[in-house]
Amino acid sequence: MKNTWRFGELEFQYVREVLDSGFGSSTSGSMNTRFEAAFAEKVGAKYAVTFNSGTSTLHAALDAVGVGPGDEVITTPLTVISNFDVILAQNAVPVFADIQRDTFNIDPDAVRKAITKKTKAIMPVSLYGVPCDLDAFDEIADEHGIAVVHDAAQAHMAKYKGRPIAEWAAITSYSLENSKHITTGDGGIIVTNDAGHAAKCRKFGSLGYAALKAQDGRIRNNKLIFQDPNYKRHDAYGCNYRMPEVAAALGLAQTERMDFFIKIRREIAAMYEEAVSTCDYLIPQAIPSHSESVYWCYTVSMERDDISWYDFRDKYIECGGDGIYAAWALLYDETICASGEWKRRAPAYYRDVVFDRAKFPIANEVQPKLMQFVNNYGSTDEALPKVEAMKRAIRELDKSCRRA
Repeated sequence: MKNTWRFGELEFQYVREVLDSGFGSSTSGSMNTRFEAAFAEKVGAKYAVTFNSGTSTLHAALDAVGVGPGDEVITTPLTVISNFDVILAQNAVPVFADIQRDTFNIDPDAVRKAITKKTKAIMPVSLYGVPCDLDAFDEIADEHGIAVVHDAAQAHMAKYKGRPIAEWAAITSYSLENSKHITTGDGGIIVTNDAGHAAKCRKFGSLGYAALKAQDGRIRNNKLIFQDPNYKRHDAYGCNYRMPEVAAALGLAQTERMDFFIKIRREIAAMYEEAVSTCDYLIPQAIPSHSESVYWCYTVSMERDDISWYDFRDKYIECGGDGIYAAWALLYDETICASGEWKRRAPAYYRDVVFDRAKFPIANEVQPKLMQFVNNYGSTDEALPKVEAMKRAIRELDKSCRRA
């Protein structure tokens, strides 16, 4: 599947602006600043900071809220490895909490049980575009004096209790990877309403330059400063996680078209929803009444014993479907975790840490059943054959089971 439909004249226009300007970096150009301002306004936040990935956003966010060696960070086991990796990058300790059976999101009650005196932050994930219970996590954070870093990689412009999800949590992180609602190819962006958090994230992602501010990532506007041998450039620790200006040009154009992209995903999701409405074993991800999903993909749980996950996948492809994506392996089942290889990062903190699968019965049960259907198409017409393939697969498998 090609995503050429996602890019139009507006993207080319902004990229040409960057090239015509001499193609500077984000330390001197204006495109990142424009993209950040547009995105922050679009999702309902005061500050935004661009990064080169949705992993570096999370890394910077954890650092900004003070996560350090030996601190514990609670997250879901049903997510991409990035959430695990950035905790390790801070020499902090990953702690898992079980998920909700219907929404597949991390369970606030399980998070409460996982909190200890060492807990520094919670990293909930709004999986597949369905907002997690943000009020509950903010209440837990306030009660225990810890921070919430919300991974909204798949939830651009989602709403919780009628308000933008960016209004909750200390920092909200979005991915701009090519499967997301808007894309810069690879990339990420954080938003926050706290100027201090914004400044810390920006410094962390740009080598700790002293001149960086919450709303401005440019440091080379005055060449005379850099021509002074006594000028001290850096006052904080940081990595080089900056977003290139060309990528920011794409991000700006995509932000201006974000409503269009989300509208299509919702329309395609509604088509899938209608296709499974008469099927009693493909159970859609639940969307609580207080939340609005933006459907990064359309996800169901396969709840039938006489038809395997693979049977349905193969029949769907046979009927003309694109294939079905499986959920990630649960983080504690990934080879890096199960083998203990991850402990090499900081043996002093990790030596005695054990991930007990028995503590996460719902995640263990749900993960193998999940089916993710692509809805990243340019139109409902393009998606229609895939929806029809789903309907046909359901019919044919039902017939074969009746015959058996």
